[in-house]
Amino acid sequence: NNPTASQKKVSERLIPLGEIVTTHGIEGWLKLKLYNPQTPTLSSTQKVFLEKGGASSPHWLEARKPHKGHLLLRLRGVEGINEAEKWVGAILSVAEEALQPPGPGEYYYYQVLGLDVFDTGGEWIGIITRIWSKAGGDLFVVTGTNKEHLIPAVKEIIEKIDLPGGKIIINPPPGLLEL
Repeated sequence: NNPTASQKKVSERLIPLGEIVTTHGIEGWLKLKLYNPQTPTLSSTQKVFLEKGGASSPHWLEARKPHKGHLLLRLRGVEGINEAEKWVGAILSVAEEALQPPGPGEYYYYQVLGLDVFDTGGEWIGIITRIWSKAGGDLFVVTGTNKEHLIPAVKEIIEKIDLPGGKIIINPPPGLLEL
């Protein structure tokens, strides 16, 4: 029993890249706020997914161009401002397979979410529940048993990211965990 490709259930893992924050002009362009402005992931003629209201809708990217710290997108089938306005507030995602493999020592945000965080002495600090991107750098929000910690995602504090082991080892400066 060998099912054909059309009979196989599609279970693509979708990775969010940013949020549609507004429209641009009257021709159907959308303005995307990328979670990581340096991401090289989006290219023209790529399949993307817009997620809004619990539903995911596939679209083909026709064009993209940078604009004032955001990315302007033109999607096939989104013609005019009225059609584009429906997607404001949507999360734009791509299939995990569409991502470029990260370089040595690099990772995608989604890969560290849910990892256990330990200090260099082996004491469990908590679990990374979200990442805040701030002007001064990224912060891992680590939820512990009784407290939430903000850990700067910098090489001076992050000793090791062990994705296969599901953990991160940190070397916090004195007082960081007491904040």
